[in-house]
Amino acid sequence: MTRTITPDRPATGPGAPPTDRTLRRRLRHWTAAPTYAWLTAAGLTLFAVVELALVPASAVTAFGVVLCTASLALRAAWPAVGFLTVGAALLSFGTDGNMAYATLAGALIGCYTLGRHRVQHPAVLVPAGSLASLTVNLVHIDRWARDGSPGLPALQGADRFSPGLYAETLVLTVMILGAVSAGDAVRAREETRHTRAAAQSRLLDMERRQAAEAERAAIARELHDMIAHSVSVIAVRAESATYTTPDLSPPARDAFQEIAGTARSSMAELRRLLGVLRSGDDTERAPLTAPQPSLAGLDALLDQHRAVGGAVELRTSGERVALPASWELSAYRIVQEALTNARRHAPGTHVVVELHHGPRLLTVRVTDDGPGPDPSGGAGRAGHGLVGMAERASLLGGTLTAGRGPAGGFLVEAELPW
Repeated sequence: MTRTITPDRPATGPGAPPTDRTLRRRLRHWTAAPTYAWLTAAGLTLFAVVELALVPASAVTAFGVVLCTASLALRAAWPAVGFLTVGAALLSFGTDGNMAYATLAGALIGCYTLGRHRVQHPAVLVPAGSLASLTVNLVHIDRWARDGSPGLPALQGADRFSPGLYAETLVLTVMILGAVSAGDAVRAREETRHTRAAAQSRLLDMERRQAAEAERAAIARELHDMIAHSVSVIAVRAESATYTTPDLSPPARDAFQEIAGTARSSMAELRRLLGVLRSGDDTERAPLTAPQPSLAGLDALLDQHRAVGGAVELRTSGERVALPASWELSAYRIVQEALTNARRHAPGTHVVVELHHGPRLLTVRVTDDGPGPDPSGGAGRAGHGLVGMAERASLLGGTLTAGRGPAGGFLVEAELPW
């Protein structure tokens, strides 16, 4: 019994989760779009310009603020630009002493980008950010000691080590830690989702293969039950007829032996087919009861056709070369099916089998002098045999033509490039 696991889908119940999941999916797709980085960078840069216009700052501070927000446009293509974003934010904060809102937002997005794309491990990013924050804090403390600061008494030598003066370092470290951790958590969740989707896909593929193997085994059992018994009975009855009927003429005796031999050959091929069906594509484990036929056995095939009263002639041209096994088998099967069609639809006709070995091309041509296709437009010979021959040719990159021949009769022509 197989168990099917379907990928995660939004719920369809009356509650709110379907809407929430749809909204989250749309937000995820939007944030993954290349335009998202440019739009957020443009919005923050515009906000920074307005903020700088309302609260004037030095040229270095203004440069740091604009660089911090504008550099976010490149974070989708180059996540390492987050280092530049955070550095520009700390530069503007270190020179001015007051962090602009646009700079604060840009620095948090930059830290999130560094964690989201794992530019460096969080264990490296957070200590590095803390060290940079401490540097900015020391610059501020030095400025307070030199120029003074509203609300702070004059700093003496030992006052520089007062814990309250390093609150900036603590706040900035917590902010960096939170942004980097959030980005790393989103990255881990995405990786988990991809891993789970890949595992589900592998499980579905395995279940499909198991279902296909079960179907092949069922087909093999059906073929065995329907065909194997009947063919074996034909072989036994035909062979025993030569012994139980003493007054048979020599031609009749030979015909019964030919029927028995053909039935045994069919049984051998049927066993091989059943073995392949049961074992799937693992041909090494398939019970091969006989080698695959090839053009080397074409003479024996033509002799079988003659033995049942058919007239056939073989013509070969070109330089014979060793062909791959698939080409040899397909050419043999096409000739075999064409001869079978000739016996079934035009018995007693003269059949000509032509093989032309060209440069990188094998041409198989089978013609007869029978009535040709059904003039009434019926199915005629267009049964499963012709479909199978066309599929064999198509699998090898070739073509197959079937219909009325140039001089009448029926024509089957296959071109098999190799």
